[in-house]
Amino acid sequence: MKTFKLSNGIELPGIGYGTYLSTEGSKGDEAIRMALEAGYRYLDTASFYKNEEEVGKAVRESGIPREEIMTASKIWKTEMGYENTLKAFENSMERLGFDYLDVYLIHWPYNELSNADWKETIRETWTAMEKLYEEGKVKAIGVSNFLPHHLDVILNDCKIKPMVNQLELHVGYMQTVAVEYSKKHGIVIQAWSPLGRKRIMEEETVVKMAEKYKKSVAEFLLGFLYQQDIMVLPKASNMERIKENLLIDDFTIDDEDMKFLLCLPQIGWSGEHPDF
Repeated sequence: MKTFKLSNGIELPGIGYGTYLSTEGSKGDEAIRMALEAGYRYLDTASFYKNEEEVGKAVRESGIPREEIMTASKIWKTEMGYENTLKAFENSMERLGFDYLDVYLIHWPYNELSNADWKETIRETWTAMEKLYEEGKVKAIGVSNFLPHHLDVILNDCKIKPMVNQLELHVGYMQTVAVEYSKKHGIVIQAWSPLGRKRIMEEETVVKMAEKYKKSVAEFLLGFLYQQDIMVLPKASNMERIKENLLIDDFTIDDEDMKFLLCLPQIGWSGEHPDF
């Protein structure tokens, strides 16, 4: 499987495991342990997910050396600001039980949509992120849900550029301008919700194309993003699906089908947008 090289030379695996909602109920860290057993070596969590303890526990009890499991977390909207960011990071590290983090992201560009000083809040937050990186507490820093006008706030006034931008991306919602702008600035793209919603999984043309390539719909949708040099972060809760989602690098979607998929009307959007 190919890797994605960050601007500082660190390489991320082409597929990671999204842990959002994966620890709900009585199963705890079971799904995360299954993901590690299946071969995932990148775990994506966030303070908002309320599962950093379970992620840390699964990593420690996996029997796999810590340095072989890349773990990312994110600072939530209400934790933004210079001092707040440093405190939020320490809180995440305490919950995870780690002495360093591989990737740390700003989850959303706004702490409040009504905040007239949102640009300054981003600048202060990013300055704290740079401090964490320079001190070696984080190996890579980046953002999530940042569109070009949000990225500009950082890019126009930073020592260290964001290395990652995590966006909602899937067939029917590709945010092409944000993706191209990020790549132009050497920022690796990660896709959250890469399978979209039920509407996409049941879309007749998508189902037929998956059959054409002898792939499950999930494998096909992940491969569609992977083929565009986008790292994918699927989530699943049973071993069969967890393993299935890893099978995305043994087929290539032909040019005509790619163009068709890229031109589909908007479907499956979560309804979440950083500016609204």
